[in-house]
Amino acid sequence: MLVDALKSEAYRVSRNRTAIFCSVVLTPLLFVFGGLAYLLMTKAKGDALAAKANLPPEMGNQPVNLAEAFGFAAGNGANGVLLVFMLLAAAAVYAGDYRWETWRLISARNARPWLILGKIGVMKVLAMIAMLAMLIASFLFFISQAVVAGRPMSFDLSDFNLVEFLLTWLLSYIRIVQYGLIALLAAVVSRSLLAALFVPWALGFAQGLLGGPLLPIIGWAPTDWASQLLLPGLAYDTLKAAVAGDTPAPDGLVVKAITSLVLWCVVPVAASIAWFQRQDLSKE
Repeated sequence: MLVDALKSEAYRVSRNRTAIFCSVVLTPLLFVFGGLAYLLMTKAKGDALAAKANLPPEMGNQPVNLAEAFGFAAGNGANGVLLVFMLLAAAAVYAGDYRWETWRLISARNARPWLILGKIGVMKVLAMIAMLAMLIASFLFFISQAVVAGRPMSFDLSDFNLVEFLLTWLLSYIRIVQYGLIALLAAVVSRSLLAALFVPWALGFAQGLLGGPLLPIIGWAPTDWASQLLLPGLAYDTLKAAVAGDTPAPDGLVVKAITSLVLWCVVPVAASIAWFQRQDLSKE
């Protein structure tokens, strides 16, 4: 039953090329072209300053290590731009049946929990594709850096940590999926595509304010239970820092961050399924 839900949802999403392009492809494209423009401007200013200071042309001509693109892509996979644009696909997947009043046509053909889980499964696939697209974009950015600056390229894996890369990649993937699950709950409760699109954005904006300038004002520390539980973005950053191992995490902080991300994934799914089970879909 779950396989049937996945197949049908995947087919429907594959026909929505606009949502796929905006959610999966647009952010990597913006990163590549925006990064190229930044490199060109930096190159022009750098050349002018180097000529003014009479610096030797061979200075700063170290090879660009393309292998560093792996860590860059994993660490920046769940960037804010990608999270926002992924909401376009999330809103279409999670709220599309409310928008087009097709729930009554498909709900009789499968159990309701499987229908919800099928939609979540498709969003997981889209999140993975988006991260792979960001990985390709990262390699293109590093290649552009070498070409624009006239530096040689290398592929040195001597400093590459496979475990750190995989854990960071997994964390970014979980963060993208978790952010989309807020859209799922908003869609089921409100039956509105616009709510599925804007509620996660508004909640994320409010959490960004709370986790930034407002956190010391209300007297919370980033290591407190309240901060970690209410701010999944903070929990994500905490776990990324712990994986990188730059500074040792305080005792119990990793447990708080893991608990936060787990709850922010499990609670929206459980609440959405429970609410969806009680809904009257005769007019949807």
